[in-house]
Amino acid sequence: MNNNNPVIITGGAQRLGLASAIALNQQGFNVVITYRQERPLLAELKQQGIDCLQADFSDNQGIQNFIETMQQRYSQVRAIIHNASTWAKDPNPFEQDAGSDVFDAMMQVHVKAPLLINKALAHLIEDHGDILHITDQVATIGSYKHMAYAASKAALENLTFSMARDLAPRVKVNAIAPALIRFNDWDDAQYREKALQKSLLGIEPGEACFTETVLYLLHNNYITGRVLPLDGGRHLKLP
Repeated sequence: MNNNNPVIITGGAQRLGLASAIALNQQGFNVVITYRQERPLLAELKQQGIDCLQADFSDNQGIQNFIETMQQRYSQVRAIIHNASTWAKDPNPFEQDAGSDVFDAMMQVHVKAPLLINKALAHLIEDHGDILHITDQVATIGSYKHMAYAASKAALENLTFSMARDLAPRVKVNAIAPALIRFNDWDDAQYREKALQKSLLGIEPGEACFTETVLYLLHNNYITGRVLPLDGGRHLKLP
């Protein structure tokens, strides 16, 4: 493996994407991140040697622009981590065409963008390199408040299986499905307590558990077509 070949992290300017970019950079990987909006933090990331590219995957042209930029800048890449995400509640179900725009937006960013990027850039990934899809714990159980979001993450998990078959044995394709990793600063005590009770382990693990999983998959040469859950045992928690 060549650590000089970049690891591309979409949506790498905040939360888990940012934590992954910093961790991989500290491990000696060459890191490229995409961001949708300018942030003061980007200047610091650039000083650390992280290549920061503005990209918006909410429309097809934005996806194509990113693909062309990658093809022009790099002749080979180490891995692609699809972390870019969008979030919206389902609208009132009694509205006309309820959910259509939200569903399209979720599928565009969470499924269409990874599919098109993988197809266009897979030939640049070095032998035994990686594609990682960041999904969500709700992909396996659904969500009554965020049906479109959950459905799009489930589709991304299914894409993991298809891409793993398509690109084997040269490229490994896996997914990580986190539940609670870190609370937002604005989450109140009542919400935090309720969220912690959903898992067997009952903890807020922090970003390290996620970045360690990313590194594990990048270094392991015998895992492909798998979804690794980071949920603290939620699947065994009785209601």
